[in-house]
Amino acid sequence: MATVEIETQLAPLRAAVKEFGDLVRDLKSKGAPKIDVDKAVVELKARKKRLEETEIALAPKEASFDRLKLEDLLKRRFFYDQSFAIYGGVTGLYDFGPMGCALKANMLHQWRKHFILEEGMLEVDCTSLTPEPVLKASGHVDRFADWMVKDTKNGECFRADHLIKNSIEKLLNEKKTSAAVRNDCEDVLARLEGFDDKDMHEVITRFNFKSPITGNDLTEPIAFNLMFPTQIGPTGDFKAFLRPETAQGIFVNFKRLLEFNQGKLPFAAAQIGLGFRNEISPRQGLIRVREFTMCEIEHFVDPDDKSCAKFADIADQKLVLFSACNQLDGAAAREVAIGEAVAKKTVANETLGYYMARCHQFLIKVGVDPRRLRFRQHLSNEMAHYAQDCWDAEILTSYGWIECVGNADRACYDLQQHFKATNVKLVAEKKLPQPVDVDIVEAQPNMALLGKSYKKDSRRIQAALQQLSSEDVTALEAELLSAKLYKLNVGPESFDLTPDHVKIKKYQKKVHVQELTPSVIEPSYGIGRIMYAVLEHSYRQRETEDQRIFLAIKPLVAPIKCSILPISANDTLVPVMEAIKKELALHELSYKVDDSSGSIGRRYARTDEIGIPFGITVDFDSLKTSPFTVTVRHAETMTQIRLDVPEVGRLVADLCAGRLQWSDAQAKFPAFESKSE
Repeated sequence: MATVEIETQLAPLRAAVKEFGDLVRDLKSKGAPKIDVDKAVVELKARKKRLEETEIALAPKEASFDRLKLEDLLKRRFFYDQSFAIYGGVTGLYDFGPMGCALKANMLHQWRKHFILEEGMLEVDCTSLTPEPVLKASGHVDRFADWMVKDTKNGECFRADHLIKNSIEKLLNEKKTSAAVRNDCEDVLARLEGFDDKDMHEVITRFNFKSPITGNDLTEPIAFNLMFPTQIGPTGDFKAFLRPETAQGIFVNFKRLLEFNQGKLPFAAAQIGLGFRNEISPRQGLIRVREFTMCEIEHFVDPDDKSCAKFADIADQKLVLFSACNQLDGAAAREVAIGEAVAKKTVANETLGYYMARCHQFLIKVGVDPRRLRFRQHLSNEMAHYAQDCWDAEILTSYGWIECVGNADRACYDLQQHFKATNVKLVAEKKLPQPVDVDIVEAQPNMALLGKSYKKDSRRIQAALQQLSSEDVTALEAELLSAKLYKLNVGPESFDLTPDHVKIKKYQKKVHVQELTPSVIEPSYGIGRIMYAVLEHSYRQRETEDQRIFLAIKPLVAPIKCSILPISANDTLVPVMEAIKKELALHELSYKVDDSSGSIGRRYARTDEIGIPFGITVDFDSLKTSPFTVTVRHAETMTQIRLDVPEVGRLVADLCAGRLQWSDAQAKFPAFESKSE
């Protein structure tokens, strides 16, 4: 929470944001021209950015954090590194080493337990290769693209909109820029989101923008789809892409999943897998990459009933919410009970609120600092056209607030799009309290005549007619009666239908169930981003003379749970070490033996550095009793206890699972004073 002094400095910036937040609301309520609204939104975003940057700058810092030291540690101890490094590396691709691989596996294991097992979800594992028609239906082929420009001499690529935005902002910050040019710049920024390639090229040419790196000329903007294209089969005719998200595999399998769930709503399906996005210029390490692990949930629910049976369990849980209203008012994020947020409709419904609370629990469990976690609501201009509400779990890192989890109410969009593309109904049934008679109006095609007239297109026409709503069929009937001709649009094509091609059938039907297209609540987790945030939040520096750095990773997800450290290379200690290994294996605990030369203090430092939470030390006193005894050291506090070897496995397992805290272990076993640190 900000101090009075900090709030005093932030107050004018908050007022500046509120001024334009109110202006945007006012313009929208009055139906002002879009260009006026867009100009106000541009200035609102700029003021919000200044406020957020100042908030971060004034916030209390982790005094010991040094990103360069952390990145050096992660590379040196091979948590991860750039792929194909000996060939010069490939930007946006990373290989995980033993420590990173284990950390990632442990986080995925906990995610599966926290969501799939505890919530009874249906897990699927779908192929990463996706045929073009699937992604055409979902909108990715047409909309998942950016305009790109290249340096004409060295070929370096830049996102055209980012280049224009950054160049315009640089002009606006220059004192010598004239008022006329400033107005022109503000007009460009306001309209930039709607620009096509011609608009962008005109702006780049008019302002004579150059490459920000070399100052060279730029090419005309070209469309760059962020998906990786490929082909299936030897002919090259079957176009496909590497999937940009895992969600579509769940949607296209909806019928099978609903059947597996005995036709009942609500239910949730989940998938853990790779996504691929061919970013133009990825930066910021694991924050923006071209291949990444996603964990996605699609919770299918009755669109008229988005209540959640387990909502009462988490209703009192408090989350830091940065609502759309807070953002427009320049106000700070607020800690609110999720039950209160749903009751006041700040969060759209119980199911969305439930997943936000469960998301918060998971992130804290794996090691995210709760002081650096918030949920930010999308503003109306950010939200996908089909979404009803969306909250991003954002984690504060040295790169600023980073979106790590999206929690969205996607309504019925995806299932409806795949139905339109395939004519396969992706619906559920809800039993009615009592049967009702409904009027049915259908357009029945004369397939024999359609086949003669349109040959291979007749099946597409038939499918399109079957998808018409009752209102559409009524309009078709009226058109046939008056003009004797109806133009049926099938994708980009149009077909002329006469009364001979199609007949209108009307009848009544008694129905016992209602068909409905489920709404989808989608939590989507970027595991790489969460991993990086956890590593930053785990970074520590000893307040000692040598100021050693180490990672205080939560034992639950630590790559290696404990180290085994013999005080000496003496062979008489081997039986004790073998007994320890047997105990740890019995409890499925990972361990690392460090019997290298050097002082025990130096070896403690090596294992602390890579986030091993517990160290088991074997000394010559271990041999004096039966059973053998050892010391167990807690890396974060450097305190130690002494206990019998047969108790070691159970103790470390309980500490790693969170069933015991280190203070509980200290109360149960005698302390051991080490003179080596």
